[in-house]
Amino acid sequence: MAQQEKNLFKFPKFNELIIHEDDNLIVINKPPFVASLDARGGDEVNILRLAKNYFPDAQVCHRLDKDTSGVLLIAKNPETYRLMSIEFEKRRVDKTYHAIIGGTHVFENLVVDLPILNQGNKNVTIDRYNGKPAETIFNSIKYFKQYTLVECKPITGRMHQIRIHLATQHAAIVGDAMYRGKPVYLSQIKKRGFTLSKDQEELPIMKRFALHSKAVKFTLNGKEYAFEADYPKDFATLLKQLEKFDS
Repeated sequence: MAQQEKNLFKFPKFNELIIHEDDNLIVINKPPFVASLDARGGDEVNILRLAKNYFPDAQVCHRLDKDTSGVLLIAKNPETYRLMSIEFEKRRVDKTYHAIIGGTHVFENLVVDLPILNQGNKNVTIDRYNGKPAETIFNSIKYFKQYTLVECKPITGRMHQIRIHLATQHAAIVGDAMYRGKPVYLSQIKKRGFTLSKDQEELPIMKRFALHSKAVKFTLNGKEYAFEADYPKDFATLLKQLEKFDS
């Protein structure tokens, strides 16, 4: 983990991340600034490695971007991993994300159906001819003066899907520089009483893009499961500041 990220984030113990555990599954609230899987040739801490230290047969069932927090499913045995892979592949896993976006946007069951082409090296683009099908449903949850809290339901699971689909609506996630999302500074929303000393540089309220995997629902071995993950501190703090100064 880069030194800057270490300064931003105190790494928790794996067992403190667990929302649910049974004989087949571990469900965690993934923190930001931690990759889901091993990077090629990398030796940085990641969720898969932490999970295997906790339970040697653990396999991560899906991935969240390094900066994305929230619900992440981990299988404890090969059969559960196989069954969950089928559920994801057949699009039977109901996934709900929350994002904070720039601007006031009224999304009421807005369906964005734009194919995504993975160009490699973590770069994706919208490509109607060569891209793979990608569909996301958006609903606005809460409006602020300059920002909107949005529910995002990806039907497919392409890389950066929610991020790029929002960007196509001129509604980039705050702090998502890759898709021209601008960070939120307290000085922007708190017009009065905000001061910085002369040589002090202002940092954004949230030091990553504001995307959180809020809830997951699925069926496994005939049993229905539903899990929710609380907002991490940085996401909750940004919302609190928007409610206080941008409502």
